[in-house]
Amino acid sequence: MTVRRRCGCLGSPSAERRPDVTGTRDDEAGLLAIAERVVAMAAPGEAIEAVVVHERETEVRAYEGEIESLTSAESRGIGVRVVRDGRQGFAYAGTLDADALIEVLGEARDNVEFATPDEHCAVAEPDGVPVADLDLYRPALVAHPTEAKVAMALELERLTRSADPRISGVESAEYGDSTSASAVATTTGIRATSRETGCFLSAYALAEQDGETQTGFGFSLGREPGDLDVATAAAQAAERSTRMLGSVKPASGRIAVVLDPWVSAQFLGIVAGTLNGESVQKGRSLFADRLGDEVASPLLTLVDDPTDPAATSATATDGEGLATRRNVLVSGGRLERFVHNSETARRAGTTSTGSAVRGYSSTPGVGVRAVSIRGGDRTPAELVAGIDDGVLVQGVSGLHSGVNPVSGDFSTGAEGLRIRGGELAEPIREFTIASTIQKMLTDLVAIGDDVQWLPMRAAGVTLVFGELTVSGV
Repeated sequence: MTVRRRCGCLGSPSAERRPDVTGTRDDEAGLLAIAERVVAMAAPGEAIEAVVVHERETEVRAYEGEIESLTSAESRGIGVRVVRDGRQGFAYAGTLDADALIEVLGEARDNVEFATPDEHCAVAEPDGVPVADLDLYRPALVAHPTEAKVAMALELERLTRSADPRISGVESAEYGDSTSASAVATTTGIRATSRETGCFLSAYALAEQDGETQTGFGFSLGREPGDLDVATAAAQAAERSTRMLGSVKPASGRIAVVLDPWVSAQFLGIVAGTLNGESVQKGRSLFADRLGDEVASPLLTLVDDPTDPAATSATATDGEGLATRRNVLVSGGRLERFVHNSETARRAGTTSTGSAVRGYSSTPGVGVRAVSIRGGDRTPAELVAGIDDGVLVQGVSGLHSGVNPVSGDFSTGAEGLRIRGGELAEPIREFTIASTIQKMLTDLVAIGDDVQWLPMRAAGVTLVFGELTVSGV
């Protein structure tokens, strides 16, 4: 049994008050029953929040026609917060054994003693927002046999290798899936459950020609194995690797830059991350004092919507058990909202946006879950056709580490294709794009019609920016 401490409370419950917590179940009702049993032990003057989670994950990696690794993991755990007189204590256990539940509550109570009083510290309360009825769970994934998962990984490697004669190898071919169920109960009346399934295929191909080697990836996503497309993932990996053969460093200059969906999703995720209420309150966001300002091109409407079932990260409830909801962050270029959990909302004098994020081993943080922007009405090919001199970026390196969230400055290594006279031209690599987030947002000149959800908390879409600094040779 493992119990971990975070700042916290007085005394543990007596043996006379211990409920029967045997016979636990792993479905939503069973997890909620465990959370409710812990909450029922609240002493006078204290508020309790209990979060219970059960997760399973499978990963299969194929290499050279064999299974390189097969991993299956399962975890269960509970996190308990106790709040009394503005002080918070937290503890968690990586087990749902009866003794652990009693002990983790006692640890959380003990930890209250070490906490600093904070007038904004409290357990979330029901806010009346209805929980969306989302279809995010697929029994077919749970029932899918391991042998079929193995076969899919092997087939992905085979198809990737045979997609093009220039493919010299497959760095990795992987099948992965996960199922998760969680429950939240509080003394303030919150009772919430959720469960989701998800699976993916990913392949990294190696293309070789005249002694040069390039890499490229492909993927397919779904909620059950029947949603996955092995051929598409293999073809993407082959195309993205082979089209980079013969790449050179471009000349430095200021030219139009086009981000493909994979890259734009990373960029939009960073932008949305700066609209986090906690970061704003700690002075770690470049938009801290700009609520209501025009911060981007009028083309940009940025939304965080975890209730969109198409999003791979969709969920009906947040980390505090409140309903998730559609939050418009930027509308027509105007900054409309920051995302909040209940504590940051109290500090800001507003209400939670249903954006608490956490696992059972942590207290609630704040974050976006499913970010996307409103797509345009032109295809990527049509957007490229309108560019006389530019760069299509298909991959970046060090983007997250290269961004300063306070100043907005960033510099990232990139690779992609040159655009000449409205057509894709030679592949280019080892160049750098440098700008600021603020300038990028205002320099947005076109958005594609190819919005697509990717294996991250943001959807991608083709984005075209005016002249940016590209540093090559």
